[in-house]
Amino acid sequence: MSVTQEIADKLEAAFAPSELNVVDDSESHRGHAGHREGGESHFNVKIRSSHFVGLSRIARHRAVHDALGPELIGRIHALALDLDA
Repeated sequence: MSVTQEIADKLEAAFAPSELNVVDDSESHRGHAGHREGGESHFNVKIRSSHFVGLSRIARHRAVHDALGPELIGRIHALALDLDA
């Protein structure tokens, strides 16, 4: 399974989002730190979920990192998050 799909599956399970978009942006980082051949190192994630209601920006980011888990987070160089309720 691709890292992109792993991210999507874990976030879907944790947050039942009304909107989820996971984009592998690795190719635009070619030549920069953390880039790997084959991609799957840099991601942009947009989530809309009622689970974020009342949470601060930091709490939302922590919730996403917790949902992804340390093993998956350890394989990602950059993760840009756009989180809202």
